Amino acid sequence: MREFCTIRSDMPAGAYRFQVGTLGCTVLSDGYFSYPTPWFFPDADSAELAAALENRRLPHDRVLSPYTCLLIETGRHVLLVDTGAGSGLTTGGIGARLEMAGIRARDVDTVILTHAHPDHVGGAVDSHGRPAFPHARYILSEAECDFWNSGRDLSEARLPEDVKYGIKRTAGRCLHALRYHLEPIDRETEIVPGVSAIPAPGHTPGHLALLLASGGDRLLNLGDAAVHPLHLEHPGWHNGFDQAPEMAVNTRRALVDRAAKEHMHVMAFHFPFPSVGRVTPRDIGWEWTPGW
Repeated sequence: MREFCTIRSDMPAGAYRFQVGTLGCTVLSDGYFSYPTPWFFPDADSAELAAALENRRLPHDRVLSPYTCLLIETGRHVLLVDTGAGSGLTTGGIGARLEMAGIRARDVDTVILTHAHPDHVGGAVDSHGRPAFPHARYILSEAECDFWNSGRDLSEARLPEDVKYGIKRTAGRCLHALRYHLEPIDRETEIVPGVSAIPAPGHTPGHLALLLASGGDRLLNLGDAAVHPLHLEHPGWHNGFDQAPEMAVNTRRALVDRAAKEHMHVMAFHFPFPSVGRVTPRDIGWEWTPGW
């Protein structure tokens, strides 16, 4: 297994490298997707939301959302946290990003899926319907597997019915293709030394967060517990993709409060690239400061 090199200045565009203690980390962009604003903020006060977007010089009608995966190199293991959307929503470029970072698909020995929404699991399966990382074990929560395999509907998600159908179809297709490679977990679990999966339900029933800890450094990967920095400033605002909105709000508050109190860095899959930063408490919620 190749050893991780220190931070390089020649990283390709769409890649951002840093270290958490001895853990080598690289954020890899799988591209962007433009969503209707109400999908991300279905119950936000319209005037308050408009003012918040205006203050950031952001469009009012669409949210341009990054998809950012996390590569972790320990010296003994190569892990990928989420796989992007494949060719369904973006360019499906995570494989190319990995190669540009010096990693081949067969080098990845562990894939951690925070949940089974298409933008996280779509890249786990190639165009032939086979696991895209042939030598990897795929970590997913048992509750997540049970939910998508049960055929239950997405009753609480504030999304159009055709979007819900597409989400269910992609999750079913990908989990079926990965069925012999999945290693479901049912509690907080150390995946490899320094990398632990933490149950973080609400966005989906089995949604996971990730905690990286090494040499006194810590990074909390929120996955989709928050999908926009405004969900930190207004933690009670729902996300239309959440299957259990109130549970998702409680999970978000608990995770971000922990990160702030313990002075952790934070990563979130849909936050502006490179999707890492810190959180600072404010009157209500938290302020997001990007950067390592």
